[in-house]
Formats: sequence, C-alpha cells, structure tokens
Amino acid sequence: MTTRYLPPRPRPEAPDPMDFGQALSQHGTLAQLGQRLQASQRHLAAISVALPGPMRQFVQAGTLDDNGWTVVAHNAAIATKLRHMQPLLLRLLQEQGMLLNGELRIKVRQS
Repeated sequence: MTTRYLPPRPRPEAPDPMDFGQALSQHGTLAQLGQRLQASQRHLAAISVALPGPMRQFVQAGTLDDNGWTVVAHNAAIATKLRHMQPLLLRLLQEQGMLLNGELRIKVRQS
C-alpha cells in the first residue's frame, strides 16, 4: 500500500515589510497623521522651556487639530499648574508662529 501525498501548496507571497516612517510617507492619510504628530511634538518642545525641570516628564503632547492643541498632564496637580501657566504657554506658541487662532487645551491622562 502506497501513501499518496498532495503536492505542496505554494506559499503565499507577502509584501516586503516597511518601517513605520515609510508607511507614513507613502499613504496620504497616514502621512497627514505623521505630520500632525510631528507638529504636536514641536509644540511640546516650544512650551517645554517654560516648564519647571521636574514637571517636564509629566507632560505629554496630545492631539493637534484644526481647533487647537491638547497638552496631556499625568495627574490633576500637573494639569492645575499647566492651567495657571496657560497664558504664558499660549504666548510662547504664538511667538513661534504656532497655534495662532486655536486654543490650548489641557487634559488629565486617563489611567
């Protein structure tokens, strides 16, 4: 008695993997998202000069949209301090040509 085997199946061809930067640059919607992420990081860098040293690690860049930019605080105490500093932070952004017509929103990070 002989065993009959099926012919081997051809392996499906998978596209070459691309890194995140390539994916962002080659797709329209993802490219826009990447640009907004970079702009949000630039906004954070612009205000970080005004933040006290130990406080910087508790502040993150949030979403940047047509209405403004969100700063994310790690807890309510940091958010309160940011709200007190909000006029200064907004002025720093506007001096660098950022957030000219938008608002600066401060949110507490959800745990």
